[in-house]
Amino acid sequence: MNIHFIPILILSLLFNFNETMPKKYRADNKNFHYNGRYELIENGAALTSPGANVSINFSGDYCEVYLKAERVPYNYVAFELDGEYLGRKKISGDNIASYIIEVTSKEKRHTLKIIKESEASNGFVLFNSIKVEEVLSSNKKPKHFIEFIGDSITCGAVADDSVTPCGEGEYFDHENVYFSYGADVARALDSDFMLSSVSGIGMYRNWNDENIEEPIMPQVYENLYLDTNNSKKYNFEKKPDLVSICLGTNDLSNGDGIKPRLPFNEETYVTNYINFVKKVYSHYPNTQIVLLNSPMVVGENNTLLVSCLKDVQSYFAENHEKSILLFEFDKAYVNGCSWHPSVEEHKQIAEKLTPFFKNILHNK
Repeated sequence: MNIHFIPILILSLLFNFNETMPKKYRADNKNFHYNGRYELIENGAALTSPGANVSINFSGDYCEVYLKAERVPYNYVAFELDGEYLGRKKISGDNIASYIIEVTSKEKRHTLKIIKESEASNGFVLFNSIKVEEVLSSNKKPKHFIEFIGDSITCGAVADDSVTPCGEGEYFDHENVYFSYGADVARALDSDFMLSSVSGIGMYRNWNDENIEEPIMPQVYENLYLDTNNSKKYNFEKKPDLVSICLGTNDLSNGDGIKPRLPFNEETYVTNYINFVKKVYSHYPNTQIVLLNSPMVVGENNTLLVSCLKDVQSYFAENHEKSILLFEFDKAYVNGCSWHPSVEEHKQIAEKLTPFFKNILHNK
């Protein structure tokens, strides 16, 4: 070998080596696709609402994700790699930590999705950055966008006892947003989704509060963190094709049986519901709204709830020429923790809703 070519060869090898070395990409990268309620902050992206997520296309045989829980000791995310669910992961609240995900597929292109697995009240999950060989752009976008407004049922709360048995650990240890009915429906319909949902919340009162100490959905919906912090508003820039509302379980609840509870006020519920729907339309004037009765309410209470929802329907048909649709569950789904739907029952709920929503989206 001609000795004069050795430095050139070394430089060439170094160049090729550096070219394939993993690089760190910040959360504000233009090729990252965010979905749900989130905000870009100084050191990353704060995933705020349940199910808020980021999708990243990349090349390489592994990725290293840098995450932190806002509050200690921990929070949860779910990882999905190339459409495969990798399970829930505890995220530390002490410092930004790295989480390595190995790629087993021999394909050159991969998609990682990071999904927040807890509610806004648990604090945000900070996505700081990702280290991969290369971040890739993507022209493929989901066909639709659906917003699911609701309470603990919509959150997928107390649905999963596979890791922590019911009655043990923290409330959010049993939450499974990834397999909530909204997420299941969205995957079936190739749709982005957003969960605007809060456990225990109602339309005019909450599970164990007459809207005295705790806010109701109409009071928090427009705020980014689904709380009373009016200084941070959600921007409503992304317009859903369909908005599903499932609220009424907590309005009809008897509470804990200890705290004083007034009888259900049908007029107040309907009035609040009408005003809330007006608020939704003010942000999404062209969306299709679907009202759901409760998967946890049966008997006389269900009859009352459905009657109220039909009153809401009638109001908009008569006064605003808006065709609001109503979907009625025909049974209760209460085999998860605390009489909530289980993960398997969320799947059953989604199987009921999917053809109904598919027909709506097909006609839009």
